[in-house]
Amino acid sequence: MSSRITPLTDPVHGANSRRLAWLASDADSIPIGTAFLRLFNSPGQEHLAELTLGVHPAERRQHVGSQLLNAAVAAARADARRCVIAQAEAGSPGDHFLPSHGFRKVLALRFSRLPLADVDTTALAEIIERPHPGYRLMSWHGTVPDGLAETFTDSRRAMDDMPMDDTDYGTVTWDVDRVRAAAKAVEQRGDHLHTVVAVDTSDDSIAGFTELVVPSNGRGDGQHYGTGVLPEHRGHSLGRWMKAESIRHAHGRYPDLGGLLTDTADSNTHMRQINDSLGYTPTHTTHQYQLEL
Repeated sequence: MSSRITPLTDPVHGANSRRLAWLASDADSIPIGTAFLRLFNSPGQEHLAELTLGVHPAERRQHVGSQLLNAAVAAARADARRCVIAQAEAGSPGDHFLPSHGFRKVLALRFSRLPLADVDTTALAEIIERPHPGYRLMSWHGTVPDGLAETFTDSRRAMDDMPMDDTDYGTVTWDVDRVRAAAKAVEQRGDHLHTVVAVDTSDDSIAGFTELVVPSNGRGDGQHYGTGVLPEHRGHSLGRWMKAESIRHAHGRYPDLGGLLTDTADSNTHMRQINDSLGYTPTHTTHQYQLEL
């Protein structure tokens, strides 16, 4: 069966990317699939496109996905992209579809969840209150305070060597405007951004950070956005310290919140150990695939 592929106008354009979209429909004009292609345009990532593709289960194995993929890949090539990345849950139809169309697996991401009802607050307090000579914790809601904006932006390089295995993800360049724009995007959705940082007491610079986003109604699950410690400050258990404080905050401030979600590269054994020690349990694995153009 040949479906009709229609390019759509997608209003989702940000400061660092723009998005293309396609709709697949059958002979009766009933939608049966979609594809979205995010084209990154920030320095260090102009080579990259990210694909999200879905086909109605009843329409699979009818070449609908292949047609959508062809449209997206053609657009990526026309925009001089070097590679396209896509994710699929391990064992899902997409996990079989992508490698059959030339994608190679480049990264495995382990997703874990911490049920807040199971949190041992006494053990958590012990982690947080344990002395970390030369450092102190700080936190804020929403956008970083003006007085910390520069050092917080500088601390973002803690993520530069985050394990990405064979993914050609490029480099993400942060400045104060981008940091503020990211926080503003969370605010505009109505969600709550909470940031915990470890501060070097010798010069009041930020040595590491962890970010947590909680749904607007304080229900469901919160999502960890990132945890990183600058290379020169590693080895002092700052990551575990900050994340424990973030958990304590969520547990105390949002009584109806069910749990906290996090994802970590399977090869990032250090962060996996931190998550395990804090009570996170694996839920599923997602594979990231890459197509070289």
